[in-house]
Amino acid sequence: MREKVAVCEVGPRDGLQMAHEIMPTALKTRWIAAIAQAGVGEIEVGSFVPPKLVPQMADTEAIVKAALQQPGLRVMALVPNLRGAQAAYAAGAHGVGVPVSVSEGHSRSNTRKGTMEQVAEVRRIVEWVREQDRPMAIEPGCATAFGCAIDGVIPLEKVIETAVALAEAGVDAVALADTVGYGNPAQVRKMVRAVRAEIGDKLTKLHLHDTMGLGLANALAGLEEGIRSFDSALAGLGGCPFAPGASGNIVTEDLVFMLESMGFDTGIDLQRLIAARELLHEGVPAEPMYGQVPKAGIPKTYRARAPVHA
Repeated sequence: MREKVAVCEVGPRDGLQMAHEIMPTALKTRWIAAIAQAGVGEIEVGSFVPPKLVPQMADTEAIVKAALQQPGLRVMALVPNLRGAQAAYAAGAHGVGVPVSVSEGHSRSNTRKGTMEQVAEVRRIVEWVREQDRPMAIEPGCATAFGCAIDGVIPLEKVIETAVALAEAGVDAVALADTVGYGNPAQVRKMVRAVRAEIGDKLTKLHLHDTMGLGLANALAGLEEGIRSFDSALAGLGGCPFAPGASGNIVTEDLVFMLESMGFDTGIDLQRLIAARELLHEGVPAEPMYGQVPKAGIPKTYRARAPVHA
């Protein structure tokens, strides 16, 4: 048995929120289905935010309900506050991510709250969800943990303080997010060790961007430190509308190729994953599409894996 590594596709949320065009709901549903049928077991399908702020996410309720029809798929959504979490719960999402920026500047730009105010909002979400009949996972991310386009260098102590506060709020898991892609492998190793020393197995995931070209190197550093869950986006789409200079996420296709080539089990059929790019391009044809593996082609040395989902 090979060791499993989870890949969460965030393109439908993090990728499309920065797109200049709005992908039609029906096509977005087909795209998400194609990703799921390639074997991706978790997809962040949208965000429950005001449509006037992020119009690309206006159909998230419908998208969540459609995604729930995919067998075995864990359907996630991003929410900024309790109201968003309640909407995600009503739509049937299995879990929600909540952005909690370690950078005060980015926190106020993104959620109009300071860091600890946003932690308090997460605590409200936890308390509300625990009172409901159906469980829903709450998995916030420490955004801008590796640096910020607004505040610059973020002290490690502030990252630890934020992660500890989230763990104490009762969340199910915590992620470290390189929102603007400023991190480097040495920083990833140091931060993962330091945060894990304080919150243990609550630290589960890295959310990485490739702004400075170090995205996969940072993923490898996290992998070597025991991280077994990563966010990524098909074709490397993504960015944050409230973080100047943030570019795309690490490319799902390239991440899967690296992991599988190293002997890890993602459960993803790389050929089918690459084929899903066609639907993405159809929906947002003006957006650039990245990825070395799709560009070069899958080499003959690569051993194909059977997908998890039929």
